[in-house]
Amino acid sequence: MDVRLDGRNALITGASLGLGKAMAARFAEAGAGIAMLARRAEVLEEARAEIAAAHDAEIRTYVCDVGDADEVARAFARVSADFGQVDILVNNAGTSRTGRFLEIDDETWQADLDLKLFAAIRFARLALPDMIARRWGRILNVLNTAAKAPPGGSAPTSVSRAAGMALTKVLANEGAPHNVLVNALCTGSFVSDQRHRLHRQTRPDLSFEDYLAETGKSVPLGRVGEADEFANLACFLASDAASYLTGTAINIDGGRSPVV
Repeated sequence: MDVRLDGRNALITGASLGLGKAMAARFAEAGAGIAMLARRAEVLEEARAEIAAAHDAEIRTYVCDVGDADEVARAFARVSADFGQVDILVNNAGTSRTGRFLEIDDETWQADLDLKLFAAIRFARLALPDMIARRWGRILNVLNTAAKAPPGGSAPTSVSRAAGMALTKVLANEGAPHNVLVNALCTGSFVSDQRHRLHRQTRPDLSFEDYLAETGKSVPLGRVGEADEFANLACFLASDAASYLTGTAINIDGGRSPVV
């Protein structure tokens, strides 16, 4: 299947590294214009240059802390002015912040909700009116499988992500009459910058390759996923090929989640 996004523009948060960068590259390959958002200008520019060298697409970068409402509004206005319209919104920004419930203070809760939930709410609120008016839009919320099956010690991330899954369903039901499709992708273990950080924090005694092999033992497919594999599914969901698919939360985790 030749999945194409020609004539579409995508806004991707958390786009400088990992899954966000992989989605930006895959969408650019499919013909979309790309607005890449992240907090660090230098890392963003490095990612943009790498993707632009491989694909003939309009790619622009925007420094934005998506946990800040004012920055979200300013960034969206700039993207809209530069591209004319946002057809595809990918709410991808986030970190894996976890701890024991009784040890998590209000500041940590609020920061996590601002980054993962309220950023998605604010961007969707900005993007939806024009999508509805044009009768075409795609919103992808990147969550994780703990949104469906949260273990102990997984807050605040699992709680923020579970709220993101509910948001996905609400937006899907409200957007469906206007051909605005909204889906979530629930991640498992992927090779990413975050995975490198976990390696340094938890198993610095192992090489990164050995760490991935060890991590992959808990995955039914026997390995950690590649960012490109995630990006392929995201590209399909953003395309016309997925025209009858909305309101879903798809596990992309090698079969590890205990729930479907």
